[in-house]
Amino acid sequence: MNIDVPVGRDPIDYVWGEMVPGIGPAAGKFAMAVYAHSTLGLREFEAARLRIAQINGCLFCQDWRTDRNGVKVEAEFADAVTDWRTTDLFDDRTRLAAEYAERYALDHHGIDDEFWDRFLANYSQREAVELTMCLGSWLGFGRLNRVFGLDEVCVLPSHLQARDT
Repeated sequence: MNIDVPVGRDPIDYVWGEMVPGIGPAAGKFAMAVYAHSTLGLREFEAARLRIAQINGCLFCQDWRTDRNGVKVEAEFADAVTDWRTTDLFDDRTRLAAEYAERYALDHHGIDDEFWDRFLANYSQREAVELTMCLGSWLGFGRLNRVFGLDEVCVLPSHLQARDT
């Protein structure tokens, strides 16, 4: 880990909650809001989230699976996300979510009219904004956790794990 955390302290609680008390708790609320309030389908949500996790290299995020009322994506889903271009496990919306996540993270200047035409033929503008806010959260906070090495010790607080996300 690249941040000194006092012995016996939870690294996530310490870094996100105590080190920058004017920013960290608000960032944590935003990070959790994308799970609690997303209206996107589970498969497209997870395709985008996992693609960002793969690009960020965040170990915790790659292992995490969003649970909605006891439903999670299938075990082979992460491999399908890696192969989003060719997998037969994805419908158009799920494939576009993975593509958008990758382009957002790696080449946001290259998101062209051709992509937007395909994307907006499958997603409403409200859904596009929602997914983009989710991508921003995952990209920024996943990278924060990865660069500080928090992803190796990351455990969500139990009160957040108990909620349906």
